[in-house]
Order: sequence, then structure tokens, then C-alpha cells
Amino acid sequence: MIEPGKTYVVMGLLDADSIAWVIGRRLRELGGRVVFTVQNERIKSIFLDRSDRRIPPQELATLDLRYCDVMDDAQIVQLFEQTGPVAGVVHSIAYANPRTCLGEEFHTDALEDIRQSYHISCVSFARVARHARSVMADGGALVTLTFDTSRVYPYYNWMGVHKAALEALVRALARRHGRDLIRVNAVSAGPLHSRAASKIPGFNRLHRIWRSVSPLPWDVEADKIEVANMVAFLLGPYSRKVTGQVIHVDGGASVVAGTLMPWEQWQYPTALTDDPHEDHEGPVLRI
Repeated sequence: MIEPGKTYVVMGLLDADSIAWVIGRRLRELGGRVVFTVQNERIKSIFLDRSDRRIPPQELATLDLRYCDVMDDAQIVQLFEQTGPVAGVVHSIAYANPRTCLGEEFHTDALEDIRQSYHISCVSFARVARHARSVMADGGALVTLTFDTSRVYPYYNWMGVHKAALEALVRALARRHGRDLIRVNAVSAGPLHSRAASKIPGFNRLHRIWRSVSPLPWDVEADKIEVANMVAFLLGPYSRKVTGQVIHVDGGASVVAGTLMPWEQWQYPTALTDDPHEDHEGPVLRI
């Protein structure tokens, strides 16, 4: 796990549902000093400050929050000028306009939206790596979040393409930053509930797919902590020789060909079969 007392930057905090929150909270439990980044003050006010009190006010008051919009290189530079020495950085940032880059039709003429989503979801990780290097003089670790790129999923469209590019970037950065003793890895998680992707059309059906392909039971809410535990491992000293890898924390779904046979499938309780988060307006999944 991580080294207690050292500083870890977790980028992409939105609210109590976000994987960035679960990761950061886990790092704090393990003794790390965590610096969270939020895109801007408006996002903090709309989402984080209104987290239905699932983050107790007293806990929220203790968070080290910084603003950083990864579309602005100057803000990334400023962030790492203020953190002091850092042992690890978590990049939990992705965005694509759901009206143009996601949905039933893959093709779009909204080329600027594609460029924007590519920069936020992929290129920004390279910019973070470049500027974080200055505060990682003793080496460290960079971890980003991805989603299964070996298969093509409905509705995910351009985000699937960007995630594939992100995984290629992980390998390229691992080669470049080995000389700096900085490890670069990705965690490929199964589908997770979150407010952040609530406008992705139809994407909530993924949890049904996971029931038919995952050898281990997968909980779209509770298993956020399993993803956080893997991130903590990749940030810490027990993974000193692991770099350039995409580690799957998905219940094993990524290795199954086709679907599981009926006798192989986990028998989910009724509460999970009738997902209370699912509706016909859109999903509540964060990838």
C-alpha cells in the first residue's frame, strides 16, 4: 500500500459518488496526505458542496482542495508549484459531450467536441505527468482510470476510442519516465455508479452485461473500494517494478469470451437484479 505521511494528488473530484472521492478517502485512511483537485469553484459549488451530506461537513472542511482545469496548462503548472514533494498522482478525469460523442450513432460532425474530449480524457494525463515530474525528485507513481478497450460497447463511442489512446499513452509514459523512477499504470475498472456520467445515453445497461460475463460478482457501488485498493497498491512501494500496465479490476469480465453459462453465473440478489439506480432517462455510471 502507500507510504503514510507522503503526499498524493487525486485529480478529478466531483462529489461523493465519484471514484476520485473513494480513492482519496482510502489514501487518507492509509495515512497519506491527499490533495484533491476540482475543475473550478462552480463545479465544487454545484456538486461537491451538495453531496447530500454524504460527506460530513466536518470532513469536507478538512479536505485539501485545489482548483485545476486540465485544459489550461498554466493551472497544472500552478498546482504542482504549490503541492510540495509528491509521491503519487491519480488521474481520474474524463469527459465527452454526450449529445455528440456518445449515444446510438458513432459518427458526428462535432470535431471540436472530439478534440476537447480527447484532450481532457487522454492528453491531459501526459501534461500532468510532465509537470508532476518536478515534484517527484525521488520517483513515484502515476495512475489513471480506464475502461475495457478490448471490446466495443454500445453508446460509449468516442470515449472508448479515447480510453484506448489513454492506455497507449500509459505505455509511452512508462518508457519515458522510467529514467525518473516514476511508474505509470492504469486501472481498468468495471462499470461504477456515479453522478458524473449520468447523461451518457443508455449506458446504465452495462451493469446487466457485467452480470452475464463477470465470473466474480460485481457491485457497481460497493466495488469502488476494490478499485481504490488497487490504485493504492500501484501508488505504493509494493509495486516498485510495475509500470506500463493496465490492471483490470472488473470481476474477471475482461477475460471471458462470450457470456457465462447459466451454471457459471453468480446468483445476484433481487435487490441487485432490480437496480434502483436504473431509469429510462439515462444512467448514473462513471467510467
